[in-house]
Amino acid sequence: MAQIALTSSATLVSFKGGAKRGAKLSSDTSRLRVSRIGTNLWLLNKSGSGSGSGSGSKGFGLVGSDGIYRGNRGVVKVSDGQAAPLSDSYFWAAAYNKANSEPSDRDPSTKMKGTSRFFTIGLVAAWYSSNIGVLLLNKYLLSNYGFKYPIFLTMCHMTACSLLSYVAIAWMKMVPMQTIRSRVQFFKIAALSLVFCVSVVFGNISLRFLPVSFNQAIGATTPFFTAVFAYIMTLKREAWLTYVTLIPVVTGVIIASGGEPSFHLFGFIICVAATAARALKSVLQGILLSSEGEKLNSMNLLLYMAPIAVVFLLPATLIMEENVVGITLALARDDHKIIWYLLFNSSLAYFVNLTNFLVTKHTSALTLQVLGNAKGAVAVVVSILIFRNPVSVTGMLGYSLTVMGVILYSEAKKRSK
Repeated sequence: MAQIALTSSATLVSFKGGAKRGAKLSSDTSRLRVSRIGTNLWLLNKSGSGSGSGSGSKGFGLVGSDGIYRGNRGVVKVSDGQAAPLSDSYFWAAAYNKANSEPSDRDPSTKMKGTSRFFTIGLVAAWYSSNIGVLLLNKYLLSNYGFKYPIFLTMCHMTACSLLSYVAIAWMKMVPMQTIRSRVQFFKIAALSLVFCVSVVFGNISLRFLPVSFNQAIGATTPFFTAVFAYIMTLKREAWLTYVTLIPVVTGVIIASGGEPSFHLFGFIICVAATAARALKSVLQGILLSSEGEKLNSMNLLLYMAPIAVVFLLPATLIMEENVVGITLALARDDHKIIWYLLFNSSLAYFVNLTNFLVTKHTSALTLQVLGNAKGAVAVVVSILIFRNPVSVTGMLGYSLTVMGVILYSEAKKRSK
């Protein structure tokens, strides 16, 4: 595989061939010019010949936080001061040392920083709003409004995710569509979808019996279950400090449970099961879709998981929530708002996944993790202000201890890597 060392100034290289054929560096790089058009954007031009022809665009792309340059002419991986082609096709790539190639005053990226910052803030705000909004609306519908059909509600969510995912990928081309390559891969996705259904349905059922604040406290123990399942299923051991940080995570929930005025045993068990299923889905995804040929980005994974989830949920809601469609239509005749509630809530469920993908794409997975820790606390405060559910000092201290443990766990995981 051809490699090229990076220099302190912008280095322009073109690759011919591919990794399997032993890629060769093109010798004609004298007329290549790179333009920085954003913090993580590059545009590659090749100037015209001496006859006076103008320059034409030869390539453009993104430089991700993972150090991979993705463009319309291919992909290049940059690590340890070297760039190596990852594609079998002919492509152009612009490589530079980010530490020594700061944009000049004339660089358009300096003008775009303000816009990019506001765009990122807007994405984070949309992610927070959709996450907290769907949680609070679920609670309102299942508890306060009296719509006691969590399986049907989850099926509405999955139906909206199926339709909107297809629109976003097939029509709007937000991300390239990835195809399922084998029957084995399909069954793996189906297994993930089943576990995903269980986690969402159980989470919605728990909202009928528990306040949002306690629900979020239990949900914060996801890292504990993730570590347990990872050890059982893959024999993967973490550093001892990582396991130590899980002690306050579990202890905090125990304290919060003892001080929760609205404690409900069945709701507590179902919420713990939902949290465990969420962690199991995360571990299973890493195991089942680990090969390069089977990996799907989150948008494409949702595109295939959501319709499968509808297939699982439809018979379940017809059997366990008898005549739910007729009851919903009867409710709609008396109060038209229920239809709008369901439509808005289902759309929000999709935008939770969409904004999650976009925030990760424009920031990083670590940033999303930090924001997620803060989101739980914000959801607790907002839910208490809206639903006025009673809270105790003991319960809040327990939840605070759990959140502190999650933060320490995240930091320990980061250091172990």
